[in-house]
Amino acid sequence: MTDPAPRTTPDKPLPIRMLHDRLLVQPEVDSAERQSTAGLVIPATAAGSKRLAWAQVVAKGEHVRQVAVGDRVLYDPEDRAEVDLGGTDYVLLRERDVHGVTETQDDGGATGLYL
Repeated sequence: MTDPAPRTTPDKPLPIRMLHDRLLVQPEVDSAERQSTAGLVIPATAAGSKRLAWAQVVAKGEHVRQVAVGDRVLYDPEDRAEVDLGGTDYVLLRERDVHGVTETQDDGGATGLYL
């Protein structure tokens, strides 16, 4: 089932309809400094390995199968096309450029997997 209408937000509608296997995502703001699991502060100027980024899907094309609007996806920020819509920066991706989708965690009182 396809949804030809653009996705809207409570404050303003998006003036675009995505085609084929394209995704429109809103990147999460990456803080200038990061903190490691050991508590070390890593400055933004530190050169490191290639880092993937997270984004929220705001619109999708009719042939996108694995990702839904509202999903949080992992993508490579080097392989992207940026667009400004209504003063907000978005990133245009193909579905195949998405490396992963976060899973919702439902505790539901379960303690873990049992075999």
